[in-house]
Amino acid sequence: MRNNLYVGLVHFPVYNKFNEVVTTSITNLDIHDISRSCRTFGVRRFFVINPLETQKKLLERILEFWDSKIAKLYNPYRADALSLIEYTDTIESAVESIKKQEEDSPIIITTTAAKLKTQISYKECYKIYNPILLLFGTGNGLTSRVHKLANYILKPIKGVGNYNHLSVRSAAAIVLDRLTSEK
Repeated sequence: MRNNLYVGLVHFPVYNKFNEVVTTSITNLDIHDISRSCRTFGVRRFFVINPLETQKKLLERILEFWDSKIAKLYNPYRADALSLIEYTDTIESAVESIKKQEEDSPIIITTTAAKLKTQISYKECYKIYNPILLLFGTGNGLTSRVHKLANYILKPIKGVGNYNHLSVRSAAAIVLDRLTSEK
């Protein structure tokens, strides 16, 4: 099992359905479900990446509740999973946070539902021993700028048929399972 895997949920820069670069809103479902998947699969830290101060405050309010005594009594597993979250306003600040924890720069791997020319398999990810920052995009996915920032782009999840439009929380769970499963 990896002990140096980090996840980033990127809200900017991402595309909307018109292929415009936008900032998306933080959603309760995403942070709750992805943090639970991160906890299940041994992720060290789950970065919620959003540059908007209003979104930071929203996240802080949610996390403040789940850090309270009543929340920890109500659902200790949820509180535990949400304790993995760290807010950052940029991908670069998430990288800096990892450098401080690991004393090494992370390998950045981006995800996409699109088939691109140069993508790596899960098997190839097993060979990476550096810390990994795995980035997931909200909205209609990470921008090409983010993919260019990455060391690698992961091959998309392939289901049956041509339909390929998973929610980010479902995709995160599947990818984490595949990255941390037995070879």
